[in-house]
Amino acid sequence: MRGAVNAGITITKALEMKRVQTNGMAAAVGFFFSFRLFIMLLSVRILGTDPQTGVECSLVLNILVVIAVAFGSLGEVHFPVSRMVRLWPVRWALVFLSFSGCSLLWSSAASLPAAIAYWCAMAADVAIVILMLRAGSLKEAANSLMKGYVWGACAVALIAWMLPAQSDLRLGDEELIGPNAIGYLCAFALFFAQYLMRERDGKWGVESLLLGVTLMRTISKTTIIAFLAGEAFLLMRDRSMRRQTKVLLTLAAVAVFAAFWGLFSSYFEIYSSAGNQPETLTGRLGIWAYFLAEAVEQPWIGHGFHSVWQVVPPFGGDQFEARHAHNELLQQFYAYGAVGVCMFAGIYGSLWLQLRKLASSPKKTFFLAFLLFILIRGLADTDAFDLSLPLWSIILISMLTDDVAVTDKGMYETSSRVLAHLSGPVQRV
Repeated sequence: MRGAVNAGITITKALEMKRVQTNGMAAAVGFFFSFRLFIMLLSVRILGTDPQTGVECSLVLNILVVIAVAFGSLGEVHFPVSRMVRLWPVRWALVFLSFSGCSLLWSSAASLPAAIAYWCAMAADVAIVILMLRAGSLKEAANSLMKGYVWGACAVALIAWMLPAQSDLRLGDEELIGPNAIGYLCAFALFFAQYLMRERDGKWGVESLLLGVTLMRTISKTTIIAFLAGEAFLLMRDRSMRRQTKVLLTLAAVAVFAAFWGLFSSYFEIYSSAGNQPETLTGRLGIWAYFLAEAVEQPWIGHGFHSVWQVVPPFGGDQFEARHAHNELLQQFYAYGAVGVCMFAGIYGSLWLQLRKLASSPKKTFFLAFLLFILIRGLADTDAFDLSLPLWSIILISMLTDDVAVTDKGMYETSSRVLAHLSGPVQRV
């Protein structure tokens, strides 16, 4: 009896450790999702176009990608959409997408055609992920997308190191790409790399090191704090990780901080004396106060999609133009009013409840750490159009979480049947 059970456990572990094949289309999509952060920058700095043309190139590529995925996903359906929408985070993501699209009818955007184009790009991302998950293996599509995302983020990181440092010593471009966007991309991709390593789907040590060092080099304060909080939660709660590994990771983090200590000191000296006033804590408080006051003016359905850029007046003596409210909940309240607050609570609340229902496991701990990172980062930063946790990734994570629950339930039922069979009466020959 014991030998049969041990054999079953061994086979299960062998299947879990089997490396997932890479889906080329999904990997290309993941690469595009991360690398597009620099498409406009490269268009302006290398091809000499204006920023608007660079943005248009990125949007056109987005539409071309969804068309390519649509053609590539024709054929047999492995995972119907009807099963996806049974999951509450997926439902809430689709509600958010639909309501934000409807808000274009009353949006105070400076350019309605531009707002429509940005919304279509966000909707295209959701369609891309749904089509990929619908047409093939969930694990293969998800892991491949994450691989491509990590590779794209690494390409962005390498290019960022080649750019001239900004006046405040951080990575980025003074006019086109801020360090916070680069830092968040690196942190997001670093969590994906950790997931792949936990799945034993390749070795991602070099990529993780590059992304982690680049994150520190951006000196993106909110993202770094949120990332460290998520990683601390992971180290404390993940019992599958050896103590020696935890100690080595902690020492590595301390070593990176020590290596950048001189840069951090120089930056904070500039930050406290000659920095951009809206970027300081006092400036952020002023931005939050303005957005809250404006949100209260239209408290039910808000100002609509893409209603900040070139609509909200510049802040401070440096004429800082905000792209969002620098707080995710406040941004949703400003854009969609009380409905936005409900959607915010519905999306993150349903995702947390779905994770909470999982049996204790390293995957559950990992996803909770990832969610903690997202929520803390959202306290002082967010996205201009999407949520901090993009809609496409909400669908992806919800599907992966559901797959973990189904797999655990199937393994439990199989084990129960095996034990019941082995503990039954022994027939004599």
